[in-house]
Amino acid sequence: MGYLKLLLLENFKSWRGRQSIGPFMRFNCIIGPNGSGKSNIMDALSFVMGERTANLRVKSVRELIHGAHVGKPFSSTASVKIVYCEENGEEKTFSRIIRGNCSEFLFNDKAVSRSVYTAELEKIGIIVKARNCMVFQGAVESIAMKKPKERTQLFEQISNSWEFAEEYDRKKKKMQQAEGDAQFNYNKKKHVAVERKHAKLEKEEAERYQMLLEELKENRIQLQLFQLYHNEKKIDFLNNKLDEKNMDVNTKKDSLSSAEDTFKAKKKVLGILNRDQQLMDKEMKTLEASLNQKRPQYIKAKENTSHQIKKVDMAKKSLKDNEKHLAKQEQNIKELDAELTDVERSWRAYEKKVEEEMLQRRADVELEASQLDRYKELKELARKKVATLTQQLEKLQWEQKADLERMAFDERKQKEIEEGIKQVVEQIEDHKKRIEKLEEYTKSCIELLAEKKQQEKVLTDEMENSRVQIAQVNEELNKIVGELQNARIDYHEGRRQQMRAEILESLKRLYPDSVFGRLLDLCHPIHKKYQLAVTKVFGKYMSAIVVATEKIARDCIRFLKEERAEPETFLALDYLDIKPVNEKLREIKGSKMMIDVVQTPFTPLKKVIQFVCGNGLVCDTVKEARQIAFDGPVRLKTVSLDGTLFLKSGVISGGSSDLKFKARYWDEKEMKEMKERRDRLVNELKELMKIKRKETDLKQLQAQCQGTQTRLKYSQSELENIKKKHLANFYKEKSKLESELVNIKSQYAMLNEGLLQRAEKIEEFQKKMNEVEDAVFQDFCEEIGVENIRVFEQERVKQQEETDKKRLEFENQKTRLSIQLEYSRGQLQKLVNKIHMLKETVRKDEAEIVRLKKDEEEFLLMVNEIMREQQHLKDRLITLKTEVTKAQNEVEESRKKLLTLNREMGKLQKEAIAIETSLEQKRLERHNMLLECKVQDLRISLLWGSLDEISEVELGTEAESTEATADIYERERAIQIDYSSLTDDLTDLQSDKEIEAHLTRLQQQIVSKENVLFKTAAPNLRALEKLQTAKDKFQESVDAFEASRREARICRQEFEQMKKRRYERFSQCFEHVSVAIDQIYKKLCRNSCAQAFLSPENPEEPYLEGISYNCVAPGKRFMPMDNLSGGEKSVAALALVFAIHSFRPAPFFILDEVDAALDNTNIGKVSSFIKEQAQEQCQMIVISLKEEFYSRADALIGVCPEQDDYMFSHVLTLDLTVYPDIDDSEQKEKHRYSSTLE
Repeated sequence: MGYLKLLLLENFKSWRGRQSIGPFMRFNCIIGPNGSGKSNIMDALSFVMGERTANLRVKSVRELIHGAHVGKPFSSTASVKIVYCEENGEEKTFSRIIRGNCSEFLFNDKAVSRSVYTAELEKIGIIVKARNCMVFQGAVESIAMKKPKERTQLFEQISNSWEFAEEYDRKKKKMQQAEGDAQFNYNKKKHVAVERKHAKLEKEEAERYQMLLEELKENRIQLQLFQLYHNEKKIDFLNNKLDEKNMDVNTKKDSLSSAEDTFKAKKKVLGILNRDQQLMDKEMKTLEASLNQKRPQYIKAKENTSHQIKKVDMAKKSLKDNEKHLAKQEQNIKELDAELTDVERSWRAYEKKVEEEMLQRRADVELEASQLDRYKELKELARKKVATLTQQLEKLQWEQKADLERMAFDERKQKEIEEGIKQVVEQIEDHKKRIEKLEEYTKSCIELLAEKKQQEKVLTDEMENSRVQIAQVNEELNKIVGELQNARIDYHEGRRQQMRAEILESLKRLYPDSVFGRLLDLCHPIHKKYQLAVTKVFGKYMSAIVVATEKIARDCIRFLKEERAEPETFLALDYLDIKPVNEKLREIKGSKMMIDVVQTPFTPLKKVIQFVCGNGLVCDTVKEARQIAFDGPVRLKTVSLDGTLFLKSGVISGGSSDLKFKARYWDEKEMKEMKERRDRLVNELKELMKIKRKETDLKQLQAQCQGTQTRLKYSQSELENIKKKHLANFYKEKSKLESELVNIKSQYAMLNEGLLQRAEKIEEFQKKMNEVEDAVFQDFCEEIGVENIRVFEQERVKQQEETDKKRLEFENQKTRLSIQLEYSRGQLQKLVNKIHMLKETVRKDEAEIVRLKKDEEEFLLMVNEIMREQQHLKDRLITLKTEVTKAQNEVEESRKKLLTLNREMGKLQKEAIAIETSLEQKRLERHNMLLECKVQDLRISLLWGSLDEISEVELGTEAESTEATADIYERERAIQIDYSSLTDDLTDLQSDKEIEAHLTRLQQQIVSKENVLFKTAAPNLRALEKLQTAKDKFQESVDAFEASRREARICRQEFEQMKKRRYERFSQCFEHVSVAIDQIYKKLCRNSCAQAFLSPENPEEPYLEGISYNCVAPGKRFMPMDNLSGGEKSVAALALVFAIHSFRPAPFFILDEVDAALDNTNIGKVSSFIKEQAQEQCQMIVISLKEEFYSRADALIGVCPEQDDYMFSHVLTLDLTVYPDIDDSEQKEKHRYSSTLE
């Protein structure tokens, strides 16, 4: 078997540039610290073996390029290449190169497709889909904990039996379908055999049934003659009565026409008044809109005036404060002037006193002339000797004097600055208080504005919603009104209908849970086309009242008698005799059961519908209804969509105008609901219009918001001006003054320090000069009897110095007062200018207030004018409304009179229509009876005409014209019937009761005959034809059964072959692994007592169910895999991995940290086993971090990380075959020795 020789990487993941890993030996270990790139070698091998990008811990193939994970790809391409060496020394190369967002495959440096590449890998024993040469990090634990079904899928991939899975499922499904078809055809054959047997019996019964039908036909002819005779007598009577009614109707029409003209004239006058009222309403709305426009302007003007007045008040207050400050400053200046005057006066008095003292001292101190000359000579001599020192001393004294004057100036300036800072601080405090007031006012304005805005938003949303709803309601209302107008349903109910409705409501109030309502109100046809048919079948029960019990019905009847109301029909749910529904009738084509075309939301009412409809059928046409009613084995009750009813007795009842009139009740029921909906919409529209009228409130609210916003704007503007301009200037001025104060203080301290130093120097120079003078004047001083010459000079000079000092103090004080007076006058001028500006501002603002008040008055006049016009228009509108009301009353009276005439006219017309309806009914009954005779082939004797002249056109439908119907009746009137076969007792009957009694007797005779026929179980008259059809169907079912059985047999054979192939391939792998896993597990555990076994859950078809895997560890009892320790699970999983690998061994096997969960003992066992496998079976490449494992390898591949902008990997290889193996005891000794040294 071949082996992996080299792995060449270029810019793949953490491997920068071109890197060569190898050559690989039989047992190789890859080692290195975490994060160094060991697993990237595993990814590289997976990549070059065709693994999908999603399984390589990246999202796209571009991220495999070195540096792409941090957005700095080292290159635009990357590649991985392996060099594989066969046993004969032949080398094969497999390469995969990344270019852009795709990769290319190369075999022996030639580009090939993925399928060819995969095929070449399979030739050397590497199955890509099964991953039979790689175990990834963490895969050992997942293999141990696989579910049985997942383990089966693993075996299917290894054995390649999954290739047959799709074909297996398809053939299995085909076999099951074929077997199902065979079973179906077998059941069909049995059913057809039963039908053939029944067809033979029906043929015999049909012959007996035909004899009974002939007898029934004779009885029906007698019944038809009796009905036709008395029908003709009734028609003649109704014709005479109808002529009388028509005359009364013509008379009433003339009165009605006159009343209509009067009503139209009054209605026209009302229309004119209504139009005038609408115009006034329009003018009122215009004035209201104008008022809504002007009122906010007036409110805004009022707000502006109020704000301007407040602004002027604030300016006046500020002016007053400044004037007070000005007065204070003027007083201060006066005090300074007086103090300066006092200082000058004191100075002059002091000068005078000094002159007097000097004159007196000159007289006291006198020297001799020789002594004075000698003093002068000595003084000159001393001066010459100390000339240099004198110059230096004078210079120092001059500098000292200058600094003293500068310090005095700084002292005065410091006081002035401190006073200025104090004033600035006071002004800052005033402005801060003003800011607090403005902020408080601004906050209240913002809160008020937010509240107003919220109210405005709510009102706007409410009005917008009402506007949308008004549009929707108007649209729906117009639609409903249009439908009502089209249906001409906007009429007033007759007195009789109102009374019946009131009686029903009274009954519902008396018995709310027991009286449900009229039948037509509780149910309705599923479609309009069934209305005539349902009306015909319901008949007299259509307006019947449905109640819960018989007792309630009797109580209701008693109530009607007490109220003297019209009689009503009641249907009690517990009293009805309901026949069961014949479900077979639903299978008849071309018809529906009547109970299926009537629907109701009231469940108990279904019993009533079943009672009224019975087993009746509804058909689309008269022809279909007649065929289903009479042509079947059993007569059925049917009705066509035009209302033609076919009874079991053979009676045919056609539609009529009365039936159409009754059918209108269904539409009237819908119209009633529409009227209720219209009333609800009108009420809803009124409520919405009330909301719409809130537009005035909205505009007023918007004006208030605008005024508040204006005040807020002015306040914010003033606040911002104070904060950004005035306050900032004051702070700037304060900062400037404080910095000047600091500079002056530092300068003063420096001058003071310089004075002290200079005083020391002056004292030193003075001492030197004194020593020289003492030496020069020593003899002279002894002569005049003084200690030294300075004592003499001091007596003369002391007074002069005191005088000079006093003069200096006066000068300093005068200078200080002058400067302070000059500064105060400057501040006074500033205040005067500021007061002048404030006065100018107040003057302008007061002028602005006058203008704003004028605007406010103009807006107020406009608003008052509009309100006066509005009130005047309201008065006119009230007068007009009175006239409109009066006209409406007159119109209403005319309408009531017209309605009374209409009702009387309607009553006459209804009576006439009732007679016409009765006449039409009788004519239709005659037509239906003749048609029934023709249809049923009842040969009645005729004196004139023939039954062939009877029209088979469906009468009573909307499509049929009145002229055509009259023409049909006219032709049928010409037919004269021979009634001679009727006995005298049948023709001499006069009262309806006698006629009904004889008719009932004749019908009972027919019904008794029909019952006999019904009990005889009417056979199929086409029994012979049915028998032949059954024979043909039986032969077809036999042929189909044989064909499907052959098909099922073929499908089963094909399925069994596929099943065998799949089972053999799967079993080959499973049996090999089952045998190998136990041996491998024993080797891994180094104990023959260890056991590992695989067991399929479905031994017959193991690939359909799971495969259980269990191990018995040495020295332990049997436990499920979940209960084993982590190390035991890892050993068990490795045993399964190596066993599977032994079935289709790859030339090399790569394992990633499979020893992670193993202790040292198990590591030694596993590493020994892997080393044996590497020597005997295949090449092993293992990634490991444990020394006990990789110390047994033949070669070590070390991976180490390096870092610059980002991490990249380097590789080092070490051949361990040159080093001898060390026994475990020696390793322990060595370890103990190394520990001792440490």
